[in-house]
Amino acid sequence: MTAHHDLGYRALFAHPELVRDLIAGFTPFKLFDSIALSSFRRVNATYVSERASAREADMVWRVQVGERCLYIYLLLEFQSSVDRWMALRMQTYIGLLHQDLIKRHELPRGSLLPPVLPLVFYNGTRRWSASKELAELLMEVPAELVPFQPSQRYLLIDQKRLDQAALKANKNVLSLLFLFELSSAPDVLKEVAPALITWLRATPQLALRRSVAAWANRVAERRSGRPGPFSLENMEEFADMGRKFATWAEEFEYIGFKKGRAQGKAEGKAEGKAEGKAEGEAEGKLIALRAMLQSLLRRRFGDLPAPAVQRIQKAAQPELEKWFERSLAASSLDAVMGDD
Repeated sequence: MTAHHDLGYRALFAHPELVRDLIAGFTPFKLFDSIALSSFRRVNATYVSERASAREADMVWRVQVGERCLYIYLLLEFQSSVDRWMALRMQTYIGLLHQDLIKRHELPRGSLLPPVLPLVFYNGTRRWSASKELAELLMEVPAELVPFQPSQRYLLIDQKRLDQAALKANKNVLSLLFLFELSSAPDVLKEVAPALITWLRATPQLALRRSVAAWANRVAERRSGRPGPFSLENMEEFADMGRKFATWAEEFEYIGFKKGRAQGKAEGKAEGKAEGKAEGEAEGKLIALRAMLQSLLRRRFGDLPAPAVQRIQKAAQPELEKWFERSLAASSLDAVMGDD
């Protein structure tokens, strides 16, 4: 996941409406359903450790619940690999948050530390496998020492594993955005985009509308491969931009073929001969097929090891096509590129 997309999600969750939707719709905590948006206030999320090195968290929200407040620590995780030490990271971040509240004299005199909801929003391709409890990362200790060991857990929202039927039933804008990213192109064109455009036209909050439109813009451009912005409010332009593919793989194949064909024509024209043009097109198609296969494999299995990349770069078209066909249903990289 690119930093550009990371920033897109940061912009979304800078709005209390979407933070409340996230917790109310995707966690078991129901106390947030009836809390007014005016009770949400975003607070400073940058802390300084004892060594004076900056520690920047992701998002921290303060929520007023009656006469008390609690904090939502929202950590956006877009790495392709899973961080097995996430529970330890979360304990550190929450400790820094509490220290910062004390240093800033944010707590009333004599009061205790406020509760914190630690929430990890994960957008990576690989299934999340890290422990959600710090205790599971600690070595076994003698029984008499158990009460003195640290304890911390966090709640995980694994976006790519969300059930699409449940998303459609939620009927809020955040569910629409998740569907926009997870659905096939035909479903986006027929169902998700019209509903999203209806929401954009109806919502009175201009800043929220702009953030949502900008996020959807980035996703649509990344999926279609067409450069330049477009207006979500123009359905005809969106329909022209969205290609009716059944799967992400078909989109990559089409984009890769178009790029390879264009590169091949350019190389062939430079040769100035018909045979040069044909060779250029063939080589361009190979380049595109290799790039497309690497993109698809990274999306499915995370970062590729160097030997796999080298094999792809040296492979001929029949082998590349075989790997591409396998990658659509394979459960691992070895299943794609292993020997027959």
